[in-house]
Amino acid sequence: MARRYFVSGRVQGVGYRYWTTTRAKALGLVGWVRNRRDGRVEVLAYGETADLDSLEQTLHGGPEAATVETVEPGPVTPEEAELAAGATKFSQTPTL
Repeated sequence: MARRYFVSGRVQGVGYRYWTTTRAKALGLVGWVRNRRDGRVEVLAYGETADLDSLEQTLHGGPEAATVETVEPGPVTPEEAELAAGATKFSQTPTL
């Protein structure tokens, strides 16, 4: 299963992508995290439902310097789900 999240608040420039990457890897998830030009952080993760649920709860925290205001789910296209399923790791990708 693949899920997308958009995280808003003070989440750029505070290590949020690195923090998310380490949490996702610890849960055995694959996918990516990136900054968006609108100030949000976007996460696309693939894995077991329980692990994705855990990641979603974790995203509400963030590293010490972050202030998370919202974590909103977003759509995942069938193509994105297929690509995420074929990924071998969780990584940081360039800003969109």
